[in-house]
Amino acid sequence: MASPSLFSLFCMFSFLLAMADAHYLSPHFYKSSCPKALSVIRTAVNKAVAKERRMGASLLRLHFHDCFVLGCDASILLDDTANFKGEKTADPNNNSVRGYDVIDAIKSRLESLCPRVVSCADIVAVAARDSVVALGGPTWTVQLGRRDSTTASFSTAKRDLPGAGLSLSGLISAFAKKGFTAKEMVALSGINIITAFRLKEKKRTHTIGKAHCKLFRNRIYNEANINDGFARSKQKICPSEGGGENLSGMDGTPDVFDNIYFRHLKDNKGLFHSDQQLYSGGSTDSLVLSYSTHPTYFFADVAKAMVKMGNLSLLTGTQGEIRTKCWKINGS
Repeated sequence: MASPSLFSLFCMFSFLLAMADAHYLSPHFYKSSCPKALSVIRTAVNKAVAKERRMGASLLRLHFHDCFVLGCDASILLDDTANFKGEKTADPNNNSVRGYDVIDAIKSRLESLCPRVVSCADIVAVAARDSVVALGGPTWTVQLGRRDSTTASFSTAKRDLPGAGLSLSGLISAFAKKGFTAKEMVALSGINIITAFRLKEKKRTHTIGKAHCKLFRNRIYNEANINDGFARSKQKICPSEGGGENLSGMDGTPDVFDNIYFRHLKDNKGLFHSDQQLYSGGSTDSLVLSYSTHPTYFFADVAKAMVKMGNLSLLTGTQGEIRTKCWKINGS
């Protein structure tokens, strides 16, 4: 057994290592090494969102699907290799997550300006923030200095991303495993942090997206806690049989970042089962009411939650690498 003095030295050494890693993160990380990095990302995101409003939702969702698996390490961007099966084809992501081309274009531009300096993980994190801003949502400070993973996990992507069919307790539990409170879960749910992979269909960002009929057919025909007029209006778009690819806006302003999602929940107009679970006589009802009447509260809380999400299980310092191409590890 180690002596107390050696144990104390070990604890001090571990603490200093943790502090050293913390120093790698800064919103000004690229100020000297790549001073145009943030403006390059912002310009590219604004251009992509102006061309297609849906892309803002896609880039935000890409960030979440990255962070909730192995951490915010750009593992979601990696193609399959002989050594591992990537996350792109896992049920939550396959034919659903998009925006890879936007990230690749940004990376290519930054590699021409500052070779092997800006990580793909940082690009994804900043692009998510800039997408929300481009759609009229809040901003937040993104700590920079993430490094890119050299692996990905198909199985973890299938397991860790919460599904749209979950109950309230299931949602709370899924987010708690990643260190989030119920309040943070509700705020993040308002921007589609929940994915419909268990239904194996596409689902887009709640406050700024649209959904396929197949995803909400069961709710509008079979669930009781739904506004009758709302159900009838959706049934015109989504018949009981056929028309599975028909699209419906997920709220009244599908191309804008706002709080109408929560106002609809209060009126039993949640489009998905997991949506209405947030306001169905449970512990999160008061949060939905607060966000529905005070959009500034929602904006403030979602910004804080996004900062927390963006710091999940980061690689820093000498961990991982700075990929030169986001879809493959260096030297492959």
